Amino acid sequence: MKPVIELIDITKVFDLVHHKQTTLKAAILSFKRIPPQKLLAIKDLNLSVPQGEALAIVGKNGSGKSTLLRIIGRVYKPTSGTLTVDGRMSTMLDLGAGFHPDLTGRENIFFNAAVMGLSTAQVRDKIDQIIDFSELNSFIDTPVRTYSAGMLMRLGFAIAVETDPDILLIDEVLAVGDAAFQEKCYDRIDEFKTAGKTIVFVTHDLDAARAVATRTIWFDKGEIRADGNTQEVIDSYLTTVPAHHYQEKNQ
Repeated sequence: MKPVIELIDITKVFDLVHHKQTTLKAAILSFKRIPPQKLLAIKDLNLSVPQGEALAIVGKNGSGKSTLLRIIGRVYKPTSGTLTVDGRMSTMLDLGAGFHPDLTGRENIFFNAAVMGLSTAQVRDKIDQIIDFSELNSFIDTPVRTYSAGMLMRLGFAIAVETDPDILLIDEVLAVGDAAFQEKCYDRIDEFKTAGKTIVFVTHDLDAARAVATRTIWFDKGEIRADGNTQEVIDSYLTTVPAHHYQEKNQ
């Protein structure tokens, strides 16, 4: 099957910016030239995701998971390599990302949907569904700067799923929702899978990966350590995680 997401020889290097010196001593010492520092976040990555796949990305903090998702979502431009995405994407990468704090929830729906390529008429057709899914009817006409983290997650997820994307990217943000709304989100993700949509999500919740993902990759130090069956990849990953850092929910 032709991939809807394909990364070929992707490398991402970040320049580490030093803070400006503010004291006389620091300014004098700064005359000693400090060589520029770089962070290799992703190295020579090749990854293909076919249509209809639910792909989980697991790994320790700092492994490059979120950087990878942001490259797929075109938030970051790779330093080298080629990215191909075939289909309209919705992304949930940061709470509040893409929201204007002084606009109301309703105004932000129109703003975000326009960024995704929807017309005003298309948004009008979907706005009641978006608001109903978010359960923010009483707050939808207040500025989003007054929203809690959970409310931002509700609005962001509702926009992401109710605008009918081909590809859904999610980075851990569902963790801030209450249990009932999380269940509602995962039910909608299951509907996406049934409809043949493509899902890529970063998660530390290995039970969520088991429940949702048809395939999982273990990302470590900017490289893929394992790629394949979700349970097998998680079992491999857990051999590197101290027992006190992860507790099975069913125990």
